[in-house]
Amino acid sequence: MSRRVVLATQNEHKVHELRQILADVCRDLDLEIVSAAAFPEVPDVAETEVTFAGNARLKAEALAAATGLPALADDSGLAVEVLGGCPGVFSARWAGSRAGAGAPRAEKDRANLTLLLEQVADVPDAHRAAAFVCAAVLVVPGQEAVVREGRVTGRLGRAPRGTNGFGYDPIFVPDADPARTLAEFTDAEKNAISHRGNAFRAMEEVLRERLG
Repeated sequence: MSRRVVLATQNEHKVHELRQILADVCRDLDLEIVSAAAFPEVPDVAETEVTFAGNARLKAEALAAATGLPALADDSGLAVEVLGGCPGVFSARWAGSRAGAGAPRAEKDRANLTLLLEQVADVPDAHRAAAFVCAAVLVVPGQEAVVREGRVTGRLGRAPRGTNGFGYDPIFVPDADPARTLAEFTDAEKNAISHRGNAFRAMEEVLRERLG
């Protein structure tokens, strides 16, 4: 039977993405990535830290303590240069209550994206630099947390393009391919360059060391 590693999210887009990114190490070590949704009794963790690494650590430590399983968590977001690095750790809730407190994730994503585009509408192309940043944390019960980080640089587009992404993907144009937004990449193409892909690939060696 595969050993389970619980992922501190109920976002199915993210679960799907990370299962792809970690496919090799999961196969080699016979690991199964399961969503936090498999543990409905575990309460949500308030993201009260002011850094990506801090919030990821909170989630991973809480989930490992509650389930007794190795836990992976990440916190990630978009840092826009002209906004001083915002939305940053507030990326997922940048639009506040505009989408409604109980709105589905997709509606909140659209509200966040729309507000951000409005805020930088008058910013010329030369000053629309941005980066996606991700901090990944592994907590194995009884061991110290391990943090790995990844990022991808690019710029903000002026209108959403593409359907194969979530969050701010439809307006983020990576420097690696300035003709497309991340939402116009295939899953494999996005995972090869993304902030989350870079952070969790850096975590592979840790998984092999701690769980091998």
